[in-house]
Amino acid sequence: MLYLYWRIGKTILEQQDKAGWGAKVIDRLADDLRKEFPDMQGLSPRNLKYMRQFAAAYPAVEFVQGPLAQISWYHHITLLTKVKEEAERLFYVAETARNGWSRDVMVLQIDSKYHQRKGAAQTNFPTTLPAPQSDLAQQMLKDPYIFDFLSLRDDYQEKDLENALTEHITKFLLELGAGFAYVGKQYHLEVGEEDFFWTYCFTISNCAAT
Repeated sequence: MLYLYWRIGKTILEQQDKAGWGAKVIDRLADDLRKEFPDMQGLSPRNLKYMRQFAAAYPAVEFVQGPLAQISWYHHITLLTKVKEEAERLFYVAETARNGWSRDVMVLQIDSKYHQRKGAAQTNFPTTLPAPQSDLAQQMLKDPYIFDFLSLRDDYQEKDLENALTEHITKFLLELGAGFAYVGKQYHLEVGEEDFFWTYCFTISNCAAT
């Protein structure tokens, strides 16, 4: 479907260049296509304009059939509307495909400028880990983190943030049900004669309860 939409958009661009097609021609084309293919969705004038914009943004068909094909048309419409820079759009294409983001989650990440935050935290990974591992570790961290979903007051303390985060994590782990065991927050671990306290701790097991 993505390739078909790209071909329609490409055709519109070519005919506009050759014959001077305008917006009214797109309206007539949409009407003709709906009559020819009455069972096919997505042939409105508005969607045809998106197809034209999509083909203009990505002129290489190999690219359309490769990386871009990993996410839905509605993801692409949103990206064309909200993100003007090509490099930034391609970043969100890759992240959406890799993380399986819904359209709404992708919009949230765009609005919170995820492309600027990812891998931006200050760490010592480059000096303490070999190159492949340090790069991977760095990309896991963001700066700043967006915790709007916690609904905290502006003057919250670190303890308030910890409690709110662990409450959400606790509810999530308990919701997973059988096969997951919630151990607790601030769980004490002793490693090499040193004491550590994990903010939360859980295990995954296929063992039957006894």
